[in-house]
Amino acid sequence: MAMTQVIPPRNTSIVVVVLESNEVYIIVSLSMRKDTQVISIDPTMGSLRYRGKLGHECFISEEEALRHVTDGSRIKCRSVIYGCAVLGYAALGSLGLLLVAKKLEATIPSLPGGGCVYTVAQSEWIKVPLQYAQPQGKGELKNILELTDVDIDGKHYFSETRDITRPFPSKEHVDNPDREFVWNEFLSQPFKDIGLPGICVILLQGFAECRSLGLGGSLEQMVALTARRSRLHPGTRYLARGLNACFSTGNEVECEQLVWTLSRGSQITPFCSYIWRRGTIPIWWGAELKLTAAEAELYVSSHDPYGGSAKYYQRLSKRYAKQESDSVEVNNRKETRVPIVCVNLLRNEEGKSETLLVEHFSESLNYINSSVQLSDAQLRLINFDWHANVRLNGEQQTIGTFWKLLKSPTMAIGFCEGTYYKSLQDLGTISGSVLLNKDIEGGFRLRSFQKGIIRFNCADSLDRTNAASYFGCLQVFAEQCKRLGISLDKNVNFDFSMSRQKQLSNAQFIGYLPPGWEERSDAVTGKIFYIDHNTRTTTWEHPCPDRPWKRFDMSFEQFKNSTNLYPITQLAELFQLSGDIHATLYTGSKATHSQILNIFNDESGKFKQFAAAQHVKITLQRRYKNVIVDSYRQKQWEMFLGIRMARHLPSVYIHSLEVLSRPPAFFLKPLDRIFPRLMGHEDLLNYKRKNMTWVSSTSADVIELFIYLEEPCHVCQILFTISHGGDDSSFAGTVDVRTGATLDSLNIVLEGACLPRCSNGTNIILPLTGPMNPGDLAVMGGSTHLDPQGNEYLPFLYNFEESEGDLNFHTRIVSVTFYPASIEKFPITLGQIEVLGVPLPWREIFHREGMRWLFIERSDMEDSKSRDEEIRGFKVEDYLSSGEIFPVRKTGQLVKSSFPRNSLPEILLPKIEIGIQHYLDCVRRISDKGHDLNFIEAMTLEIERLQVNLSAAERDRALLSVGIIPSTVDPNRSIDMSYLIKLSKLADTLAFVGHTFFEDHIIGATGLEAVETCLDFWNLHEVGSMCMGKHCEVKVFSTSATSSESQATFFSCTACGKKACKVCCAGKGAILLSRFSSKDAKNFSGKQTQFSFTGSDGAAICRLCCPEEVYHSLYVDYVRVLASLRRQSRACKAASKALTLVVGSKTEKRQRESEKAETWLRKLLNGEESLAEFPYAGLLHLIQTAKGSESALSLLLPIGYGEWSSYWRAEPSCQTVDFPIALGSLSDVSGVILLVSSHGYSSADCPHVTIWASNNINREDRSCMGQWDVQTSVATPDIYGPETEATSIPRHVKFHFQNPVRCRIVWIQLSLPRSGFLSLDKACIHAKRIIVFGSMAVPAPLTDSLSDNSNSNTHPPAKLWRFRVPVEGERLSANDLVLEQHLPIGSPPLAGFRFDYFSAIKPRVTHSPAFKDLGMWSSSPVLLEDRFINPPILYIRVSVVQDYSPNWVVVKEYRLPEARAGTIMYFDFPAAIHAKAVAFRLAGDVAAFCDDPAEEGPNFRHVASGLSLVNRVKLFYYPDPNEVGRLASFSAV
Repeated sequence: MAMTQVIPPRNTSIVVVVLESNEVYIIVSLSMRKDTQVISIDPTMGSLRYRGKLGHECFISEEEALRHVTDGSRIKCRSVIYGCAVLGYAALGSLGLLLVAKKLEATIPSLPGGGCVYTVAQSEWIKVPLQYAQPQGKGELKNILELTDVDIDGKHYFSETRDITRPFPSKEHVDNPDREFVWNEFLSQPFKDIGLPGICVILLQGFAECRSLGLGGSLEQMVALTARRSRLHPGTRYLARGLNACFSTGNEVECEQLVWTLSRGSQITPFCSYIWRRGTIPIWWGAELKLTAAEAELYVSSHDPYGGSAKYYQRLSKRYAKQESDSVEVNNRKETRVPIVCVNLLRNEEGKSETLLVEHFSESLNYINSSVQLSDAQLRLINFDWHANVRLNGEQQTIGTFWKLLKSPTMAIGFCEGTYYKSLQDLGTISGSVLLNKDIEGGFRLRSFQKGIIRFNCADSLDRTNAASYFGCLQVFAEQCKRLGISLDKNVNFDFSMSRQKQLSNAQFIGYLPPGWEERSDAVTGKIFYIDHNTRTTTWEHPCPDRPWKRFDMSFEQFKNSTNLYPITQLAELFQLSGDIHATLYTGSKATHSQILNIFNDESGKFKQFAAAQHVKITLQRRYKNVIVDSYRQKQWEMFLGIRMARHLPSVYIHSLEVLSRPPAFFLKPLDRIFPRLMGHEDLLNYKRKNMTWVSSTSADVIELFIYLEEPCHVCQILFTISHGGDDSSFAGTVDVRTGATLDSLNIVLEGACLPRCSNGTNIILPLTGPMNPGDLAVMGGSTHLDPQGNEYLPFLYNFEESEGDLNFHTRIVSVTFYPASIEKFPITLGQIEVLGVPLPWREIFHREGMRWLFIERSDMEDSKSRDEEIRGFKVEDYLSSGEIFPVRKTGQLVKSSFPRNSLPEILLPKIEIGIQHYLDCVRRISDKGHDLNFIEAMTLEIERLQVNLSAAERDRALLSVGIIPSTVDPNRSIDMSYLIKLSKLADTLAFVGHTFFEDHIIGATGLEAVETCLDFWNLHEVGSMCMGKHCEVKVFSTSATSSESQATFFSCTACGKKACKVCCAGKGAILLSRFSSKDAKNFSGKQTQFSFTGSDGAAICRLCCPEEVYHSLYVDYVRVLASLRRQSRACKAASKALTLVVGSKTEKRQRESEKAETWLRKLLNGEESLAEFPYAGLLHLIQTAKGSESALSLLLPIGYGEWSSYWRAEPSCQTVDFPIALGSLSDVSGVILLVSSHGYSSADCPHVTIWASNNINREDRSCMGQWDVQTSVATPDIYGPETEATSIPRHVKFHFQNPVRCRIVWIQLSLPRSGFLSLDKACIHAKRIIVFGSMAVPAPLTDSLSDNSNSNTHPPAKLWRFRVPVEGERLSANDLVLEQHLPIGSPPLAGFRFDYFSAIKPRVTHSPAFKDLGMWSSSPVLLEDRFINPPILYIRVSVVQDYSPNWVVVKEYRLPEARAGTIMYFDFPAAIHAKAVAFRLAGDVAAFCDDPAEEGPNFRHVASGLSLVNRVKLFYYPDPNEVGRLASFSAV
């Protein structure tokens, strides 16, 4: 009977609450914690939100948390879902997916040392609709839904308290698993990002279950079988075979057989553990599946079929050589090579297709051994044709022969044997190696270790492999039982006493006693002796010493007749279940040939009769699923693991934006509305009011909103929810946006943007580029791309005229100004407003934790240098070489060479004049050749420009200063359109291939050291480069007289076979791109893609054999990478600037004593809360600060952060300083604490303090809370003079209010005393910290009586319909980007046009990766993607031909917001127009969009078909009200 039990009421509890407002909360009560966390899912972006604030996200109990979420009323809940564990979460554009386990089975209830293994019995994907208006293709949306069909139940397991990703027992903490076996690493990353890594369990795929051996006695004997599948080569049978670029094989499984004895209340638990592997053959091979019933055709790669095989064995040797060294105490032993025994079960008869694999398998091992690629492992191959032996010799003889082959390697490798001790005191008295783990009480004493690994394989690592591994492990199981004193012999009474258990914990088992014998121990020495009651004699020697591994020498019949078969059948049942699980995951059907596992059963004949019919059924089922379903399942697992996302979900963000305008964000200025009791302006920021409409009180000409954000950030987008009454023209028509850190520093970032008319509830997004220099815009031109003759110009290669807005991570205030759409005076309606941006990781900064802290710590390493003299930026190396993970600042000289040799150049930020001069020198050197620039020369100049970090505007100014028109050096214009399109397609494909290869390279490094290479990805060299030796047979360049051949690296060209030096080779990207055929593009995730990268590490192609278009695509990709690196460099510079503004410029100052600071704060607050800590609180105005002082924001930093002796001080000329502080949330403020600086006060600078409180920035609305003269009324003697010694509490002055006041803004004014006027040259206002104390106000619950239709009476009479204007004819041109519509005579005046939004997407991947170690799941320093730094923007320019003129006249250029595909938008013309023809031209960043490759494959058109204007534009007019009844309804638009 299976040892499983259903555990619904576990300690860990998950409650997912979905409210009627579409808000989703995850309430988590972990068994390892006493509190309960509440995690909210942002309803717009889908990001997880958690601060850990007690009473808001952290509660004492689950019931308290549920009351808080629901406001005490279950009526507000749409659904409540209960679960047992969180398995993962992902926000994928329009949908958030939360995976929870609803039912678990404790399949291994108690491991030695404690800990339970749970198998997921029932899971559920909770779909969370998101409001973000990101355009997504149909293929993406289909893939997201398909992800929820992935097969989870019964095939995945986890342990909350033990590391089960490594062989038992593991010394590692549960939070530090082996990544090779963690299948939900991608889905668990969102929880790690919010600082709660323990919320999501570590999920393994495979099988884990145990059985009782049922032998009776005082102790229970247990056997557990654990099989963990590797995620390094995921996939289905015909799409994941053999080796891949991650140096792993398909269907790779690590199996573990654990045997132990169990006794309640026992302090010790002896155990034995055995590890083996199973997988497909580790060479590059595959199979072509036919649609007929014939077998698939096997083949081995013709190019380097053994490339990466050595890396596979190296990973095994590293893993299994560490078992003994993992213990704390190891006996001295000589290092030996790790034995790796490969047991090959393939058919090896003449004429069999598998013979090809057998030959190559043997050859691969000989190749590895002879080439000395593996110095730390000893490989051995055992070929055993399982099917042939069964057919010729029968099953029983086959098993006996198999045992003889395995005897020697199995005995040599052995298994791990040890004992768990609950008491560390007992652990210290026993000999052996000690292994401790902080997850458990006590420790392990290990007496022996497994020395190597046996690996079984057949073609698919399925049926034969499962059967053979069972019979191989059966012998180990028998020996494990014997070592533990468990008798498997028939007719032997088993009575395993506790005293015997203690003796076995320190010695190996010798043998069983005959009938009439007894074992005792001497009372004095403790030595064991034996009593023969038959003869009444005693002896020190065991009467029947047992021979180790004795059953290996038995025949099958001897084994069966001498062995108690019940434990054997229990083990067979585990193997059969495990085999079915792995076969289902790999092929979609259960295992075949499993009847042999029941060979010890007396009714095995019945199993054979049934198995024949079952085998035919399963074979047909497999063939159907392999042909029809495999690619579907392959895609599912890749998305589940988070790989190939550029193929399956190309527009989904890796690091999404955050909505920073939700409460506690608020409006700084009040706005009147027409219905005071309905909806206040503050509800425009509250998602709970998403469906409400705010109505202005009067017919205002303008409405200006000042939004104070939740945290400082770089603002990237604003999302508007269209909301109106009966007439959609009541919604605002245009909008301006200003952003800044304070009210004094607001800058325009968007001006006059048109807001289209849309249906109620439509979400539209306006991307923001940051404040732009008007001079830069004047140099580079407007938003459109036209050549000097006015013809169409599309920069398909890259954006040559990229405009750059300022990046500011300190933006705190967003001003949004709305203008009415109609000239008629009616109230304006608004819907929800959401500001989206990227904040810096302030929590990580202040707590000095997390990966991104490394960036923050390094960002000011060179701040002692002048800012103008700094050279900063990313150290970027080819991702195939070892390099820096994070941006590093270095000082040095400018780059002298034009092109990189072994790696990408550093992105430098020198003085602008030096960079311009360097660039102009390059221009003169190239242009002196007396001809127009060719493509390579134009790209050379762009690489030089990006290397010295010049913007496009700076380049254009430099060129114009020497009389050169910038367009003449544009690479996009240096080639004809057809070649431009072809080259753009190749560069796009190279980007996909590069990311795929990059992913494989990062994943393949799991368990290995970084893989080095001599040839970089681009390997571009300037024209003057020299060949590196006379032995180079290619010699693209002349040989350098000074070149040293001893240091030169040579490669063999895969095309011509010639030896080529590094300079004469194309980059690695060329060999990848040349192997990526059109068939691969269609099957991007399948077998052909894997074969495209076979042996890529050592492959090369010479410059003569490299096609010209492939070589040119390397240039394009390289320039795209450099442009991206410039954007990231700008982002890092802006982040460093924001950091310096807050915490100063010295890294060494960022020290704190956290425990002491927390003690100080508790004493200061005396049970109340600190309400004005940065980053949640901030200053509303600029504060005058003395030179060399800490910044004014340092006054609001956490008390323990920064150097204690530093402080803020005002300029000496300032008599009075006002501090308008916006609190972190609406609060009941009790008073203010002023921490005295280390300088201390004197009679000249002891301040006069005045404090006001208010809820807005209008000074007339604030209330005075009191005035204090520090010197005369509240001062104590210790605040005077410099601080001389440490005190138990910082020097401070506390100002108590007479009564707490509920407010959002606290105004503090510090003034110098009048006596200070006599010494103004010395006295100045200064302070260390300002602490506002009190308690956060509990928000009032929202009422449900609000109606979103109650404001419709305030609107003008509705324009009942917009009627379509008939069109005589249409003409498309310029790749469907220009649409001309010709109107019949007598057409009504045109009022505007309807536009159906595009289906094209903005792809995330536009170039090859630039970094080696910043993978998909790693945290970027700034978390700001290129699409947010320089967002692509589209425009529609409308022109008309009127009756009185034959010329085209531009009516208006409309900036298009972003919206979901198919969103209907109405744009009104400035006035009614009589026209004969109307032309619509799509302009802007057209080349930045593409069609959904998830739907059509990465075979891009030069212009996305989703941008076509076909059937997207319809003209309309507003009819006279008297005519409405006479018009046909079908003419409405």
